[in-house]
Amino acid sequence: MIDSYLKQNCRLCDSKNIGIVLPLEKSPLCDAYLEQPKKQEFYNLNLCLCNECGFIQIDTVVNPETIYKDYIYVTTSSSGLQKHFKEYALEVCSFLKLDDSNLTVDIGSNDGTLLGFFKQRGHNVLGIEPSIKAANSANENGIETLSEFFDIGLANAIADQYGKASLITINNLFANVDNLKEFVEGINVLLDSNGVLVIESSYLLDMIVNMVFDFIYHEHLSYFSIIPLVRFFKQFDMQLIHVHKVGTKGGSLRYYWARNNSKWSPSLNVEELSLREVKAGINTETFKDFENRIEAVRFQLLEFLEKHKEDKIVGYGASATSTTLISHFELHKYFSYLVDDNVDKINTYSPGYHIPVYSSKKLINDKPDVIVILAWRFKDEIIKKIENISTSVIIPLPHFVLKEGLNAD
Repeated sequence: MIDSYLKQNCRLCDSKNIGIVLPLEKSPLCDAYLEQPKKQEFYNLNLCLCNECGFIQIDTVVNPETIYKDYIYVTTSSSGLQKHFKEYALEVCSFLKLDDSNLTVDIGSNDGTLLGFFKQRGHNVLGIEPSIKAANSANENGIETLSEFFDIGLANAIADQYGKASLITINNLFANVDNLKEFVEGINVLLDSNGVLVIESSYLLDMIVNMVFDFIYHEHLSYFSIIPLVRFFKQFDMQLIHVHKVGTKGGSLRYYWARNNSKWSPSLNVEELSLREVKAGINTETFKDFENRIEAVRFQLLEFLEKHKEDKIVGYGASATSTTLISHFELHKYFSYLVDDNVDKINTYSPGYHIPVYSSKKLINDKPDVIVILAWRFKDEIIKKIENISTSVIIPLPHFVLKEGLNAD
């Protein structure tokens, strides 16, 4: 089994006219936390731009079997996602006016949280989830889930056994698929004639504007924007009928796709958001500016940590994004340990560098000198948890912020 390879052509248009526009330090797999330290591979991690269609992808593809079979992440462990998925199901059902006889299939369904909300609304639901642990959890909670990787063969088998799907949802997984053409061919097999495919994924433009560079890691092979995707889906006779902006992952889009000859037609916001994207422009200069802003944060952070390297420094957040931050900013040499509130991460060791991970409760008695909030998108709720600890707090992104002596008096 090949563990990884370098992608030399564009995933959407097959062009070989691609080049690196944002080089990052090598990194281990972002969620490969360990119960016991062992040697782990570090892989190249660079963003590449297709000069033909404007698509963005990373240069290294790691075998999905290596990543997902023992994947730790479950939806219920992520802050705010229960509420997010409840609102998601309500919005989709309202916009599409779906009735309760529909088959809804979620590809990459994890522990079935989203499908649970569709099931509450009377839908027949089916999850597809390669992580054995997450799939088992879903089945135990009454959400029928197949522990499989989605492909054309599985699409045909599902269509034969369950019928065609009126709705297929893919949330933060489409970016993780290497062969998108085969993947969408499978969706075409499973989707009924007036069915709708809803893809939610991190939005490239927001990632750049909001400085969410730590969302770049090996699971995320692709970094989507509207215009390259519209061009890609045309070859499958599918059109974008609606786009909805959401705040997850530092800024995401929810794309609604349907067949050209279906009952659906594009809503006004498709053109509005497409024009905004054209006006913003996504090119090599965009990423040069992005890189310069990242390097400015890196300089400030390392300058502070170097001055305080004799102090006890702790990182708050043992997430996937933490791995990219630690790797690219070379933070491992400063941290005594990491803390997290996810029980699956507590008493593990971080990917690659094997920094021990403890419960955030350890901070109460340990009282470190400096806490770096690696999970910076949740800084407000984290600061509330540590406000009674006399410590200096660093929020590294979207720009360097130092709160000295938090509650020192």
